[in-house]
Amino acid sequence: MSESTPENETTTHFGYQNVPVADKQKRVADVFHSVAQKYDIMNDIMSGGIHRLWKRYTIDMSGARAGHTILDLAGGTGDLTAMFSKRVGKTGKVFLADINESMLKVGRDRMIDRGLVNNIEYAQVNAESLPFANNTFDCVTIAFGLRNVTDKQKALESMFRVIKPGGRLLVLEFSKPVFPWLSKIYDQYSFSLLPKFGEWVTGDADSYQYLAESIRMHPDQETLKDMFNTAGFEDCEYHNLTGGIVALHRGFKY
Repeated sequence: MSESTPENETTTHFGYQNVPVADKQKRVADVFHSVAQKYDIMNDIMSGGIHRLWKRYTIDMSGARAGHTILDLAGGTGDLTAMFSKRVGKTGKVFLADINESMLKVGRDRMIDRGLVNNIEYAQVNAESLPFANNTFDCVTIAFGLRNVTDKQKALESMFRVIKPGGRLLVLEFSKPVFPWLSKIYDQYSFSLLPKFGEWVTGDADSYQYLAESIRMHPDQETLKDMFNTAGFEDCEYHNLTGGIVALHRGFKY
């Protein structure tokens, strides 16, 4: 399993496939261009709505308060951004950022429809090379996006650079179930039912087959924690949610 892709490597994983490093970003982009309009519906179907509880927990662990500046990476349709917008208030700022133009447009439209316009900005960015100054953000979050990044270690280091001293990074991501019986059920669900749901709702089974495969190729809890440490974060920890199907990793910059 490769959790990062150093520059001297020529291939990386796209799900279970090995592809040229230069091709992965486009392939991931095609996945999210395909599913953007039905992304929220599929999230509710896939998780039975529990993803909303995972995201609320992330907000609670963020320490966000009035006046803070937040970067919501891979922010997609804006679930975290909307909650952060209310927390940081008129004196704060939330950047909804995503590498995918289609997802960013859906997120922006959702925020406007909800009347959240005064303290949100939008940015199309690559997590591996964030176009922000050093020490800009009180908190950076990336929810269900890190597994799609080609060079995860480079992305974590880029996030570390833009976080203010005293700030924190939170990564909410699918992870490894901690119970063998749960792992078996989860595998059967992921590879048998998930692509079928994708076909029924979005007309795209292949993208959800990739989703299941990308989860299996993502670093496990301890490996990702070690990657946080390597990037420079301190007091790194993770919290298993729903038996480890999802984990929230948190690290601080001092």
